[in-house]
Amino acid sequence: MSELDTLKRRFASADFLSFSEKAPGFIAIDVKTAFSTASIALQGAHVMTWQPKGQKPVIWLSKAAKFAPGKSIRGGVPVCWPWFGPHATEAAYPGHGFARTIPWLLVDAWKLPDGRVRLEFEPVMNDAACAMWPHPSLVKNIVTIGQELEVELATTNTGQAPFPLGQALHTYFEIGDINKVEIAGLAGCTYIDKVAGSKRKKQKGTVTFTGETDRVYLGTTGCCGIVDPVLKRTILITSTGSRSTIVWNPWQEKAAKMGDFGNKGEDRMVCVETANAVDDVITLAPGETHRMSAQYRVIKA
Repeated sequence: MSELDTLKRRFASADFLSFSEKAPGFIAIDVKTAFSTASIALQGAHVMTWQPKGQKPVIWLSKAAKFAPGKSIRGGVPVCWPWFGPHATEAAYPGHGFARTIPWLLVDAWKLPDGRVRLEFEPVMNDAACAMWPHPSLVKNIVTIGQELEVELATTNTGQAPFPLGQALHTYFEIGDINKVEIAGLAGCTYIDKVAGSKRKKQKGTVTFTGETDRVYLGTTGCCGIVDPVLKRTILITSTGSRSTIVWNPWQEKAAKMGDFGNKGEDRMVCVETANAVDDVITLAPGETHRMSAQYRVIKA
């Protein structure tokens, strides 16, 4: 029996779920609630779309996204784990870790009393992943879909020694026009400007966009918002267990080189990432569990 058939049989009573194969070996889960719809790839436990009823999509997925085993997906909510950016010592290891390109298991899925749907995933650690990450640990990705979308990474150190943990929810948001949106809530924060040679700067006012933007804001807490006058809404991002916020848009020239943004796709997206990166990497003690979560909701203008 194929993996797709096994999933259909196992969750046959879950009328809020359906399963499909978007490409050979690439299985997606479609979730339907009274409040919204979402799609999640088993590879990477990767939320690809989320759209509240009566609204435009909130999570952006490139129209040119490629679905293939072992290849990262352009858009959605990629899980960067157990490091963010390049590996600290091994340049050959994949940037942003391996979690987004390996299979994950759907451990459980259930409907909450209020009508939301919750799914719990665990990664399938293949030999290559184990070689890159020798630390005994358990990670879960818990996705809750309703009037809001919540994504939580829970990492437990099951070994006898502490280890460093870098991570991010590399979320792509759908916007009306990158030239007109603003990110509120980061004023006064120190950030690393990766476009300007990793210089450290301080944010003045809201974040606006006039070219390629790649910034790691340090020591952030609470929430921030994507103010979108074109779509007439604010996307509120509320985070816990996170002390870094990454803001990214590749702009036209870099997006064209990547090849999977589609026609002017970079104009309709911005990444605002909940993270623990650079100065804010976590040290996880033996037996300790760290939970990092992000909740997304829409406030109409």
